[in-house]
Amino acid sequence: MYATCMLLWLSFQIPWFCGAQNTTDPQYTFLYNATSAPLMSEYDYIIVGGGAAGCPLAATLSQNYSVLLLERGGSPYGDPMISEQINMATDLLREGPLSPSQAFTSEDGILNHRARVLGGGTCLNAGFFTHASRAFVRAAGWDEGLVHEAYLWVEGLITSFPQLGPWQTAVKNGLLEVGVTPDNGDSLEHVYGTKIGGSLFDRNGHRHTAANLLQYADPNNLRVLLFATAHRILTHTASNGSAQAFGVLYTDLNGVEHQANLTQRAGSEVIVAAGALGSPHLLMWSGIGPAEQLTALNIPVVIDQPNVGQGMRDNPMNALGIPLTQPIEYSALQVVGIPQTFGGFVESASMNAASSISLQVPTALVSPCNMSTISLNFDTVTNFAALLQKVAGPVSSGELKLNGSEFSTTPSVRFNYYSDAEDLRSCVAGTKTMLDVLYSRALAPFVTDAICLPAVLEFLYGLSPSVRNDDAQLSSYCKRTVRTMWHYHGGCVVGKVVDADYRVLGTNALRVIDGSTFVNSPGTNPQATVMMLGRYMGVQILRERLSTGQH
Repeated sequence: MYATCMLLWLSFQIPWFCGAQNTTDPQYTFLYNATSAPLMSEYDYIIVGGGAAGCPLAATLSQNYSVLLLERGGSPYGDPMISEQINMATDLLREGPLSPSQAFTSEDGILNHRARVLGGGTCLNAGFFTHASRAFVRAAGWDEGLVHEAYLWVEGLITSFPQLGPWQTAVKNGLLEVGVTPDNGDSLEHVYGTKIGGSLFDRNGHRHTAANLLQYADPNNLRVLLFATAHRILTHTASNGSAQAFGVLYTDLNGVEHQANLTQRAGSEVIVAAGALGSPHLLMWSGIGPAEQLTALNIPVVIDQPNVGQGMRDNPMNALGIPLTQPIEYSALQVVGIPQTFGGFVESASMNAASSISLQVPTALVSPCNMSTISLNFDTVTNFAALLQKVAGPVSSGELKLNGSEFSTTPSVRFNYYSDAEDLRSCVAGTKTMLDVLYSRALAPFVTDAICLPAVLEFLYGLSPSVRNDDAQLSSYCKRTVRTMWHYHGGCVVGKVVDADYRVLGTNALRVIDGSTFVNSPGTNPQATVMMLGRYMGVQILRERLSTGQH
C-alpha cells in the first residue's frame, strides 16, 4: 500500500519528482548506531526488525524486561521524504545502500520494495489504516477483547481521519452510485460498503509511523540499534531435543560482528519481526528451513523445515490512471469500496501540480469526446488520479528461496500472480467496478464531461469502448498490467512454521511475529493489523510470563 505518487507512476510509467519540507524528531534516548554497541551484550528479549510489528512489540515488552531491538535501516526522523505526504514516492524510488526503501524484482518480473528504516513500511506507504474483519480475527484464534484494546493502543498515537477533497468525495459518491453500499462514513472497521478509512497522515500532511509507538516504551529497558543487520540466530540443542535459541549475531555499518545473548532468566526469547521477506530469510540462514536449499549453500541444518519460505502471497493490484484537466487535491488512499459481490477492494489516489509531475498527452485525450476535429497537438497535464483494485486473499501463492551465498543478497521470491482462476475473476469484477465509477455521474465533472475517457482507456491501456462487457479483454488487462500493492505476506505461516502462539515449531525461545505468519492479508490494508499484532502479542507474552512466575 505504498505511495500515491508510486501508484500513479506505475499507472502511467512516467518520471516524477516530489518536493520536501521539514519534520521533527522525538529525541529518543534509546536510539544508537550499531557501531557504538559492545561486541557482547545480554537482554531478556532480542527483537529482529524494527518495523510495523517490531516497534509496538518492543515498546510493550520493555515495560517489564530489558529489550534489544535490531533494525537494519536508519531513523525516519529528520527525513522529510518520509514525514511529508507530498513526498511519498521518493521513499520508494531513491536508491542507495542505506535508502529507506530497497527495491527488488520478483521472479514474476514485478518491481517491488522492502522497507529498510525504523518503522518499516509505515514510513513508506500511503497511510491507509483499517482493521481486519471479525472473520479474520476469529480465524486467527485471537482474543477479540484484547484485539480491540491493541488497536486502540496503536490508533491513539498515530491515526486520524482525513478531510476529503473534491476528488476523493467524488470517488466516494461514485462507489455508492454504482452499488458499493451502504455508506459507512468514517470507519476503521472492515465492513461491506464504502467508507472513509483512517490515515497515518494528519490533516497537515505529516506522517505518523510505527516508530512513534516507541513513545510507549520504558526508555530504561529498551535499546534500539540502527544499521544493525542480524544474520544468524544462535541455537544449541536443548535437553528435549529442540533447537534452543540463545542469541543473535549482527553486523554494523563497518562490518564488525556483534553478539547479543539472552539472559539466563526463564522466558527470555529471540523474536523475529523482519517481515515477509526478512523473517523466512533469517530463519534459513540460521539453519531452519528446507534442508536441500541449506545444504547447497553449506548452511548447517538445525531443523529441516520445508515450509519456511512457502505460501508467499502478494495481493495483485491493477490501476487505471487518468489525466485530468480539472483542479484536484493531492491525496493518498482515503476512501475504499468493499463490495459484497467479489473478493476485492477499490481505492483511489490523486495528484496535482504540487507534486511537480507533468505528463505530455495528446490534446484529444484531455478534451471532450465531441470535439469537431482531432488535433495532433499535445497538452501538458499536472492533475492525475488513479483508481485501483486490489484482490483480497489472494488464493495464488508462491515461494521464497535463498539467492546466492551472501546473506546481504535479497532472496528470490515468486508470487504467481493470477495463477488461480478465483483471483483473476476478482480482478475482472474489480476492474468493471473501477470503470463503472469512472463513468458515474459523481465523477462526470472531472472525467466524462472534461476528457475523452474512451480514448484515454484505449490510448493508455489498450481497452476498447466495449471493454465493460468483455471478460476476455478484462482478463488480459489484469494479467498484463498487474502490479504489487506491497502487501506481500507468508513464508512463516501459522500452523506450518509457527504455532498459534507464534513459536517456531521444533524450537524453544524463538518466535516469529509479523506479516510473514499470515495466510491472507487482513482487511483492505494490513498495516493496522500488523501493528496491532505487535502490541497484542507483547501483552500476551507479558501475561504468560508473569502468570508463571518468570519474572
